[in-house]
Amino acid sequence: MAAGERAEEPLAELSHYVVARPIYSEAGFQEENERRTPLPPTLRERAQAACRCSRKRAFQIAKSFLPILEWLPNYRVKEWLISDVISGVSTGLVATLQGLAYALLVAVPVGYGLYSAFFPILTYFFLGTSRHISVGPFPVVSLMVGSVVLSMAPDDNFLIDGSNATGTNGTGTLIDTESRDAQRVLIASTLTFLVGILQVIFGVLQIGFIVRYLADPLVGGFTTAAAFQVLVSQLKIVLNVSTKNYNGVLSIIYTLIETFEKIGTTNIADLIAGLLTIFVCMVVKEINDRFKHKIPIPIPIEVIVTIVATGISYAADLEKKYNAGIVKSIPRGFLPPEPPDVSLFSQMIAASFSIAIVAYAIAVSVGKVYATKYDYAIDGNQEFIAFGFSNIFSGAFSCFVATTALSRTAVQESTGGKTQVAGIISAGIVLISIVALGKLLEPLQKSVLAAVVIANLKGMFMQVFDVPRLWRQNKVDAMIWVFTCVASIILGLDLGLLAGLLFGLLTVVLRVVEPEGVKILKFSSPIFYANIDGLKSSLKSTVGFDAVKVYNKRLKALRKIQKLIKKGKLKATKNGIISEPGINNEAFETDEDPEDNEDLQVPTKEVEIQVDWNSELPVKVNIPKVPIHSLILDFGAVTFLDIVAVRSIKTIIREFERIDVRVYFASYQDNLISQLERSAFFDDIVRKDIFFLTVHDAVLYIRNQMTYSDNQDPIFEKLEVAFGPLYLIVAEGVPFDASVILLLEPLYTF
Repeated sequence: MAAGERAEEPLAELSHYVVARPIYSEAGFQEENERRTPLPPTLRERAQAACRCSRKRAFQIAKSFLPILEWLPNYRVKEWLISDVISGVSTGLVATLQGLAYALLVAVPVGYGLYSAFFPILTYFFLGTSRHISVGPFPVVSLMVGSVVLSMAPDDNFLIDGSNATGTNGTGTLIDTESRDAQRVLIASTLTFLVGILQVIFGVLQIGFIVRYLADPLVGGFTTAAAFQVLVSQLKIVLNVSTKNYNGVLSIIYTLIETFEKIGTTNIADLIAGLLTIFVCMVVKEINDRFKHKIPIPIPIEVIVTIVATGISYAADLEKKYNAGIVKSIPRGFLPPEPPDVSLFSQMIAASFSIAIVAYAIAVSVGKVYATKYDYAIDGNQEFIAFGFSNIFSGAFSCFVATTALSRTAVQESTGGKTQVAGIISAGIVLISIVALGKLLEPLQKSVLAAVVIANLKGMFMQVFDVPRLWRQNKVDAMIWVFTCVASIILGLDLGLLAGLLFGLLTVVLRVVEPEGVKILKFSSPIFYANIDGLKSSLKSTVGFDAVKVYNKRLKALRKIQKLIKKGKLKATKNGIISEPGINNEAFETDEDPEDNEDLQVPTKEVEIQVDWNSELPVKVNIPKVPIHSLILDFGAVTFLDIVAVRSIKTIIREFERIDVRVYFASYQDNLISQLERSAFFDDIVRKDIFFLTVHDAVLYIRNQMTYSDNQDPIFEKLEVAFGPLYLIVAEGVPFDASVILLLEPLYTF
């Protein structure tokens, strides 16, 4: 090619491609393509396969349940050990402080935060699939646990006479703090145990996919709202202002109002210590971020501030001189394991479900980031099992729910952590704090711990700047973010998360562009006896009417019109139903009028008529409008149907067919047809030609059918009327249904 000569453009016909194929229903596809059904193994073969075992297979099963067997034998001691030790020590120091701080969110004595930073790591080390996350408390999850604790064990439940008091709430009312704290610890550990059970169940049932429904905008809005909730809960600790413990809807507003009403009682020593801690921590964290490529190890500012603040508090005796709120007591050593209070399960089951999902979603989201960065995979279902057993184990030792913290995980990774060996070393540092160093932290002001929590919220608050970007990219995603955030602030974290999830799913439905007259409904789970009622409710809300009610109302209208025609007050023609001239039109009789059995003995004749059920009828029967002619059920994610579901779906098809709404199925899995055949689903009415390979196939088929029907002459039903000028009223384009004939059998002969 000569210099400067342009390269030839690719041929136009090679720059794109077109795929053409027929519209495939199940019946049409099977007609063109022979299905070869593999011979199922015999019972003996299945038993032999299940019982056969080899060393290789046993090791594979063991590795799937204990991922440590996969990565530990490949551990590079010379390359990784030093890095893991340095990372583990750094992370352990941060974990110790954060454990103390996050215990304030759970409303339990701070010493129990150390247990929560220690025990979960021991189990996750063997069961977890992420090599980089730091397991332990997280502010959002800790606050959700604290909401349950405060709602089930409020201060008002522990009011006592002054002679028996072990503490006060700062307003003159005496509270038995020992009993209160013991009950709160029991509630928190029982909740942790229940969360662990749910997570193990989710993992065993292989439903790790549930986290897919927590979209990034939803998680962003939720965690930002949680950060605001955490800020408000810690504000009163920084100010050392005593308020009631509010929970539920608008609790954050009530807490803010009471906090500012009592702001005059602020402890200046605690306020100054808290503000200085927030300022110093945020400045140093900014330095760590700006110069992370030049600083080999991030400055552990939380640890430094804690040591300095503890020394100042001890030297200046801030508790006695300025009435500062200090930690006071951190137990040394471990408590014996305690069983959960099973009687409390019923009161916390709803909250434990949302906590289990949120804790898992946070951990998996963080784990996937580092797994992608370092080119390895994490198993979502195994993570459910790992965190489940970690929470069951730690719940027996008076801990609260564990997940991972973004800042702590960042420290573990940025300081060179390669595997969970760094995690187990960080647990060793926490162990030293529990056994030996806890007493040294007793003079520490609680406002400093609260300030450390607030300083760690910066990353979550910065998510607010995602909203303008989301608005430019996708306005619906921005609305999900804002709605979830506002709902979580106003309603509380558990109800807010549920509201955000429902809103997000609703926007998915609204963003689906449906052809006129067609509704598409997607199911994302197996359908069986436990959720079939929910399916029916979703179906009614999606289409906007009740098919059975519509059918019954149409029958009632037919009977009313038939009666009025017999009485000569209405006349039926090809153009519809009209009133006889000169006759008082009593067609608009109420539904409650008694039936008139008078036989008018008028000669029989045949007539062709049509009725549009969506137009006004000359009878006072309120017939719901049916704005659709086709319903597509997207079964792409339906893995199985039980016999109850099969019968119910067949009933649904018949109910819609009676009111001239055709039901189609699309994107079904291959084994579903076999299940339906075994359940005697198909017959002369329900055939395989209503099943289509894709939703697009179904939509194209419906469009073709509607185009064909629009080009045909209207179809009229001809019937001999037995009782004089009695005329059958038929919906436009709808063949008369056999079930209607049976119900009206005494009135007609054919």
